[in-house]
Amino acid sequence: MAYRAVRLGDLRPVIERDGSGATIVRAARPLGAYPRSITDRLVHWASAAPDRTLLAWRDGDGFARLTYAEALSRVKSVAQALVDRGLCADRPLAILSGNDVHHFVLALAAQYAGVLHAPISPAYSLVSQDLGTLTHVARLIAPGLVYASDARFARAVAAIAGPDVETLDAGGLAALLDTRPSPDLDRAHAAIDPDAPAKILFTSGSMGVPKGVINTHRMLASNQQMILETLPFLGDEPPILVDWLPWHHTFGGNHNVGLTIYNGGTLFLDEGRPLPGLFDESVRNLREIGPTVYFNVPRGYEELVKALARDRGRAP
Repeated sequence: MAYRAVRLGDLRPVIERDGSGATIVRAARPLGAYPRSITDRLVHWASAAPDRTLLAWRDGDGFARLTYAEALSRVKSVAQALVDRGLCADRPLAILSGNDVHHFVLALAAQYAGVLHAPISPAYSLVSQDLGTLTHVARLIAPGLVYASDARFARAVAAIAGPDVETLDAGGLAALLDTRPSPDLDRAHAAIDPDAPAKILFTSGSMGVPKGVINTHRMLASNQQMILETLPFLGDEPPILVDWLPWHHTFGGNHNVGLTIYNGGTLFLDEGRPLPGLFDESVRNLREIGPTVYFNVPRGYEELVKALARDRGRAP
């Protein structure tokens, strides 16, 4: 049985107790330097490895791919279009979409331009009958632009986008790619305040209505440096991920997308789900791609163990 060695960080804690009885636990090593924003790493890798695949998704029998250079070009064009529309922290972008390349580019464009955005769970639009949760979220953020990936969201868009709120679909987003970035855009990106809000993620609402959680640029970037120092093998070679986790949650949208960009990796979108009968697509992707690191929820690992038990040739 072959094992591959990986580097792990210094996980020794420093434990201190003060006179009040409180216990303070901190890392033995101070956190290393990190960029102001995750988009700084996108700029870095677009220069250092322009032809490397950043995002890939199923397209017929193969995969469509977006390189780092292509991603930055699209992000800057869309970012300019968002700035031209006057979007900002007070007029944020609401994203009604699953995980796809359009959502990916739009979210990064908002961060590049310093525009606050909120990826909203598709279930609020597609499962709810009265759209009560969605309208609650819309009241909280008061979006200046609503993006909906396809016609399935038409009822939801009509419910939250008033006459003074612009709406955008995938076709309209494609048209924004023709926008020519101005020199002012790069200056705006360079002037981003690390402590300014980058995105709002909403809780599940299991304790009532969903609550908006502010994620600053510094939080997103420093967290990736923490992950890298805990798992330094991520920096030894560009990580390859196969991932389905939704981008309106921290795990998928912050941890996995951020980990990919921060370390110059590649993210393959997985259309499978950790449910009986739906996990076969994940198994297919894992077999064909062979990720260097794999993340999932507990139910996903349970389904993976079952799949490996059925296919002993794939089990270690």
